[in-house]
Amino acid sequence: MKLMSMDDYGPIPEGASQYPIEFIEARGFIKLREDENLVEVGFTEKADETMKDNLRNFHKKPVVFIPMDAAELSAFLGNRMGEAAADEKGAPAIDDRVLLDKLANDAPIINLVNSICIDGIRCGASDIHLESTGEGLRVRYRQDGVLRTVKTLEGSRFPAMSSRIKIMANLNILERRQPQDGRITVKLGDDQVDFRVSIVPIAGGESIVLRILGRKAATSLEELGFSVTQLGTLRRLLRMPHGLLLLTGPTGSGKTTTLNAMLRELVSDTLKIITIEDPVEFLVEGVNQIQINEQIGLGFDVLLRRVLRQDPNVIMIGEIRDSATAEITLRAALTGHLVLSTLHTNDTASVIHRLINMGIEPYLIASVLRGAAAQRLIRRICPHCVEERQAAPEEHRLLEAAGITAEKLYQGRGCTACGHTGFSGRIVASESFAADAGLEELILNRANINVLSAYLRKQGMRTLLEDGLEKAVLGITTLGEVEREIVLSAEGDNTINEKKL
Repeated sequence: MKLMSMDDYGPIPEGASQYPIEFIEARGFIKLREDENLVEVGFTEKADETMKDNLRNFHKKPVVFIPMDAAELSAFLGNRMGEAAADEKGAPAIDDRVLLDKLANDAPIINLVNSICIDGIRCGASDIHLESTGEGLRVRYRQDGVLRTVKTLEGSRFPAMSSRIKIMANLNILERRQPQDGRITVKLGDDQVDFRVSIVPIAGGESIVLRILGRKAATSLEELGFSVTQLGTLRRLLRMPHGLLLLTGPTGSGKTTTLNAMLRELVSDTLKIITIEDPVEFLVEGVNQIQINEQIGLGFDVLLRRVLRQDPNVIMIGEIRDSATAEITLRAALTGHLVLSTLHTNDTASVIHRLINMGIEPYLIASVLRGAAAQRLIRRICPHCVEERQAAPEEHRLLEAAGITAEKLYQGRGCTACGHTGFSGRIVASESFAADAGLEELILNRANINVLSAYLRKQGMRTLLEDGLEKAVLGITTLGEVEREIVLSAEGDNTINEKKL
């Protein structure tokens, strides 16, 4: 059954023209539209047939019942209840003398916080930002890697909202001078969603960021957007019985999502798979997942030593952060385990020098490194408003320099489906290699980045830029996105030897 969105109905009836909020919340019915001849009523799964008959009798005219998402209705009610509790002009501002713990549990504040969280989940945001500034309370969502302001509220509401979030995350509501971190687990229908909470003091108040952590396993490698050639390389590496496979890229480039997609392909009754993560962002059935806890001394290096006694076949380490973790990771790969992990570098060739800089001997890297992949996340053009355009002369020159020919490019016009951004969702742009004897010799000889990059390209590796440009020509993304995520992020780094846009 297809669910309709309230956004398709323009202004929803209000006041006397709408059902009482208590009825909407309890019964799951809301009036979407009404004219002289017809009433359109939205309903959720809690609605019952008896009440439908009662509404038909009540309106004395034809009634059309339209299925809708319960989460969308909850967000709508939360916004309305929050707005109903807006400070009236002349009302005293909240200060330190107010009992914030009591205020934070008032229904309007609960509804407002709930609606902000539900809206963030529904629109696919990765983070929710609440910032207390001199101009008021600003609420922003990070969607497809870009921050967007969704509402601005009275600044006097922030202390109560901050306290409500701290209560939910089991934090100290009276502490406003020190940063605090916590976690919130909520149920939304049949789904369970986790929020990682970060609160830091700023001039004029606090900044609260809620990272939305999906509880379901990551998608497949195909759906992430890897090319056919790269899929072949990655799957060949995943079939290795032992060795090290690294994913690299800046923060927010989707490395953890890719790692979890790889784990899904590896899950088998014949393999023992253990992960060490910070935090556990996706639950993968058939995998033993462990979350680090630095407060009690369980860091990556300590847990990795313990995990090696669990007789694993495959180990996934969320991130190689320091020399101790790097050395244990490579030793584990050397002693018969397939190890997957991540590093923060700009491209694949840089992982070798990063490991050397961490104090790992070249002979050990050459012995265990089976391959690496670098990736970025670039926004997809919205399929509902995609349109062709002629490529400009400078774009022709750029594409030709990469060996690509195209007369037409694509862009999103902007529509209601994509929030008038022209983009909807993100896809991976990547480069990858599998190690061979020639690369091992270069590692042993401590070859510089340029030599390593030239060798990998000679062996057929397509670069991040080339992969991004190909996706732009295919109408998946735009050249502007390729510039923003691949070229500009590499500018100023002399380890990148690619043409700039």
